[in-house]
Amino acid sequence: QVQLVESGGGSVQAGGSLRLSCAASGPTNSRGCMIWFRQASGKEREWVALRYSNSRSTLADYVKGRATLSQDVTNNTLYLEMNSLKPEDTAMYYCAAGRGPPCATWDGAYKYWGQGTQVTVSS
Repeated sequence: QVQLVESGGGSVQAGGSLRLSCAASGPTNSRGCMIWFRQASGKEREWVALRYSNSRSTLADYVKGRATLSQDVTNNTLYLEMNSLKPEDTAMYYCAAGRGPPCATWDGAYKYWGQGTQVTVSS
C-alpha cells in the first residue's frame, strides 16, 4: 500500500512562493506516475504537475513558468515549488500516485492519494 503525505501549504501574498512536499512510502514499483492536483472551492479538480515513471515531468499551462517539479529519491519525496503565486492558485493541493504508465492527467486514473495541503494566496 502506497501512502502519500503532503505538506508545505500555507497562506502567502500574491507574488510569494511556496514549496509543497509529497512524502511517499510503500512499494516503489506500485507508485508509477506521480502527480499534483489542486481543487479550488466550488471548482473541479485539475492537474498541476506530472512526473512520469522515467522521471521526466510536465506542467499544466496555467503554472508553466511559475512552478518546478523535482524529486529527492533518497527520501522518496516529490516537491512542487511554486513562485509568483496568484490568488487563483488558492486551492487544496493533492499528491496522487499509482497509475501507469501510461500516465494520465485526470484524477480518476490514480489509486493513491494524500490528504492534501491548503494553499491560500491573498491579493
